[in-house]
Parts: sequence; structure tokens; C-alpha cells
Amino acid sequence: MNFATIGRTTLLLTALILTACGGGGNTSSNNVPGPTVTCNPNDSATFDECGTVLIGFTDADGDFLNYTVDVLSLTLETADGRTVEVMPNQTRTNFTDYVDLTELVSAAVVPPATYVAGTISLDYDNAEVYVEVDGAAKEAVVTDLTGARLAQTDLKIVLSNRDQLTVTKRRAHLLQLDFDLAASHDVDVVPTPATAASAQFIAAEVHPVDEKDIRVRGPLLAVSEDEMSYTIAIRPFHDRASDFGRFKIYVTNDTEFEVDGAMWVGVDGLRALNAAGQGTPTIARGTLNVTERKFTADLVLAGSSVPGNDRDAVVGNIIKRQGNFLTVRGATIIPRALSVGRPVHFHDDVVVEVGPNTKVFKDGYRQSDLSIEALSIGQRVTIRGNQPTPTTDALAPQILFDATQGAVRMHVTHLSGIVNTVMTGQTDITLHSIDRRRVGIFDFSGTGPTPLDDADPNDYEIRTHSLSLADFSTGKPIVAWGFPTAFGMAPPDFTGRTLIDYTDVRSALGVGWGAAGTMAAFTSMGTNGLILNNQNRDIDQRHYIKQGPVLIDLTSLDTDTAIVPRETGRMLFSIKSQDSLRLYSHWDDFVGDLINSYTGATTARSMYAYGKYDVDTNVFIAYKLGVYLLEP
Repeated sequence: MNFATIGRTTLLLTALILTACGGGGNTSSNNVPGPTVTCNPNDSATFDECGTVLIGFTDADGDFLNYTVDVLSLTLETADGRTVEVMPNQTRTNFTDYVDLTELVSAAVVPPATYVAGTISLDYDNAEVYVEVDGAAKEAVVTDLTGARLAQTDLKIVLSNRDQLTVTKRRAHLLQLDFDLAASHDVDVVPTPATAASAQFIAAEVHPVDEKDIRVRGPLLAVSEDEMSYTIAIRPFHDRASDFGRFKIYVTNDTEFEVDGAMWVGVDGLRALNAAGQGTPTIARGTLNVTERKFTADLVLAGSSVPGNDRDAVVGNIIKRQGNFLTVRGATIIPRALSVGRPVHFHDDVVVEVGPNTKVFKDGYRQSDLSIEALSIGQRVTIRGNQPTPTTDALAPQILFDATQGAVRMHVTHLSGIVNTVMTGQTDITLHSIDRRRVGIFDFSGTGPTPLDDADPNDYEIRTHSLSLADFSTGKPIVAWGFPTAFGMAPPDFTGRTLIDYTDVRSALGVGWGAAGTMAAFTSMGTNGLILNNQNRDIDQRHYIKQGPVLIDLTSLDTDTAIVPRETGRMLFSIKSQDSLRLYSHWDDFVGDLINSYTGATTARSMYAYGKYDVDTNVFIAYKLGVYLLEP
């Protein structure tokens, strides 16, 4: 959802959370052990006494096209006040890159201990922040809640005293930080530039509630065919010099490699990687076995196949094609490694020229027979080539990018829409968005052999092959992952790899009650759930459920919305006030605290929830939920 298109939105919660999905709200650090040994990762005598913390960054779907800031440092603190730096080098990151994945940013070697607090430092002096207004990018400035523009900000991290981050020697421990931009900003798109009032909501978990693919980057250190693995020095985002720790990446016989523009699979890919040599830049995408702390890659890029290594790169979606000229919208431009003074930056539109010598790769496709005709409207791409006239002005007129001697990698593309019809091997939908950009910005001219065959967003045809369509029905939301049909070859317009019907589409609920809050947020609270007071006169501009592409106005519903916890799986619930933060993994504990706290003059300012929404029963099934209370 892009709530910014509604005008002014009130996004939720004003907290910084670092938690291990604990079951209680007491943040006292009494009787918590400090480091048991002094370990030095550079000293072979003590290295084996150390533990490792794997730090991952991710984000929830929100209102921003780009949200790039400098992360100056991240420290963790033990009960006796000792601090450990787990991100020892400054790095720059765009948090909107991490809606569908987690970026591994550090493998910090630390003393065994239970860590109870910490601090993260962000620098907004050179921030790049853009929101979408009427399909186009608009610059935004980030402020605090008083309207003062943010500069360097140090945010305190507090851990619950249940299931804290306990590090033991010779083991790796995961800590995932969710920069929930949607839940921590109040976006106003009316002024120029737009404003985003921020209260810095960051949720971090030892046992993540949301499990996503993980991406890890860094130069090659060593290859082991016997172990089917290779080791890198982590360099997150687009860092080209720092060292954020060592990390081993495992591969299988099915792992896909692209090394210096050539394709390999399995052990042959490892051999090609080994031949490329130590120091070769790599990017891997895959999954982390949380129990074993073992990362297995399904795709590895290395050498010149890494965007920005020896060529400039553009990442975005094709919104228009005229012959061999592609218009890429929402582009991230990654300058080549040898460029000086050209940072990675956002640009709304880039025109890319491709040609017969342009190589084309496709995620999950192991053949080398693709040509530029495979590149069609909507396709998510990374393009490697040359930017002849560099600019860092994100809203400058369209710039030209030369990929005639370069390469394009096609990525799995994300659609959302409403089902029109369902038939054997196909579903036709009303298309609402592609990779979270509104469908109105896409020009489907030329997608079919004749104008009559061009893709029609009002009747967009998805080939489903053997995917089950039993649960899909007309008029219901649908989410699809896959690839647009080759240019000029529609219909069908898209081939789906994964389809999600409305009953499983992730939904988000957001409601605010203004700066003063309300004393009547719910009509009832209990172990069976919360009943939201949909007609509360204190409800402000945000009062919606987003279900896939559908925005549901809570105040327009005939009955009040019930909010219940899901029956199985990890959950995280929180209650925030000005001076405290209480965190729960069990609904009964959470709702008991809420009932005791939400009395007298206490008011509720806002609430957010993530889960699934049953439109027929008006029940929201939550696995993450937070309430912000204003105490007298």
C-alpha cells in the first residue's frame, strides 16, 4: 500500500524495539551475566572462546520509494555496562530494498554474554528519501515529531529480559532488525518537499516472525569443494572497502551461478568462482537455517556479474519500451567501482539502450538462449552497462544508459490485483500494481504482436500451468510472482511461478487517533481478541486495512473489526508508552497488560497489525501487533 497517495497519513508507533520475541515486558537487567571471557578475534589463543552475532536488516512494506541513510554504528551492551561494536564501519543503506528480503550486514565476533541493550546511530545529513505522488517520485525530508529536520540520531535499544540475545562461544546467533518505515513515520505529501515525521520504530528479533530470503555480499576469501561452500568477507549494501566479518556460504548441486557473465550450476559454479580468484566480489541469495545457522545459496553472482563491479548498473522496473530503448522507473543507479565521487543513488526514470550484443539472464533459468526480446513491460531488472553522462539528481530529466555491450538480469516480478476469471491453466485479473508501483505508470504498448493483443491491465492474463487455482474466486485479491511474457508475444501477459489467493495475502491494519489519542479505541478487550471501535469519532486520517491491492476503509464497514491472534507460529505484540516498552510473544500476557494499562485518563494514540484479513467475517488474524498508549 502507498498510504501517501491518500494525502496525509498518520503512521504508527513511536518506539525503537530490539527484542528476542520475549514473553514479558520487564526490561530490568538485574542478575543478567556479563561477558564470561575476553575474546580477541585476532588472537588464536582466545578466538575459540568467542561467539558470533549475525546482524540482518529488513523492512516492512511502506510508503517510500527510497529511504537511504548512513548507518554510523550499532553497539550492544551487557548488564554491567560493557559495550561491543557489531557494525564497526559506517555504511549507507536504502531500507526500501528489504521489503522482500533480509540483508546480512555483519558477522560480529563478540564475547559470550547476555546482551540487554544497545544503540544505533543514523545520519540524515545526506539522506535520500522519496515518496510516490500521482505515480511520480517526490522528495521528502525526515523530521522529528516537532518538525525539526533530523541530522545525526542516536537511538537507544532495549531488550526484554526474557529470551534475550544470549551469545555462547563457538556459535552464531541471529539478530534481525526490521526498519518498519510504515509504522514509524507520519507522511505528508502536500508540501514540497514532502515531510516524514519520524519516531524511529525498529523491531529486531532473535527468532524472526517474518522469514525472508537473505542476501549477503562480499569479496571471496576461499572455496571448499569438499564442503560445497565458499567463504567471504562481508561487505553489505554497496560498500567496497570495509570488513564486517567472515561468513561461510553453502551451495548445492542446484545452486545457480553467474560468474563473469557465464552461467554455471553446482560444483561447476564453485570451480568457476575459485578460478576467478581471491578478492572476487560476490553476491549470494538464499535461506538461513536458523537452528543450524547455516546459509545455503540458490543464486550466486560473482566478478563482472556483480552490479557496479566493473560497469555501472541500473536496478528497477521496465515501464515502457520503444524498439531497443527501455524506460526503467524507480531506478537505483550503482556506479562502477572505479568511479570517484559517484555514490549509489536513486533516479526516477532511466532510459536504457540494449542491442543484439546485450546478454540476458533470468533468475531460475539456466539456459543461455535468451535475447533482448525477453525484456517486456513490468519486468524487474538489473542492467549492467555504462552511464555516459553521470548525474545524481534523482528528479532530473530521463538520462540515457548504454547497455548495448552489457547485460540484463531478469528478476522475479511481483503483481497484485483482483481476480476476474479462473480457468484451467490461467487466471485473468484486474492488475493494480507491479512491484508496488501503481499500474497506471506502465505503458503496455507493443507487448502483443498487434495493438489488439497488447496486455490490458483491466484483463491481465496470467498463465498458471499446474498451479492450483481451487481457492481463487472472482472479485478477490490475488498476488503473483513470476515473469512478464516476452515483448511482442502476449497473450498471455505473464507466467506465474507462485500465486497467493486472498485468504493468504499478507494484510496490514493501521489506525491512528490523533495527537491526543482516544479513550474509546476498542469496544471490548479479552483473551478472545480485541474489537476495534470503527466509528470512533477520534479516528484520524489513517484507518485502513490493506489486503494485497485492496484498501479497505475501516469506517465504511458495517460492523466493528475483530482482531485475534493466529493459532500457531511465532508472534510479537507490544505496548508502548512514553517511558516504557513491553513486549510479548503470548496474546494472553499482552491483552492482560493492555486491559490493566488502558484505563482512567490513559489514551490510545495508534495501533498497527500485520497478518491476514477475512473480509467475509471482518476478522483480522494478527501475528504482529502494537499499541501506543499516552499516559497522563
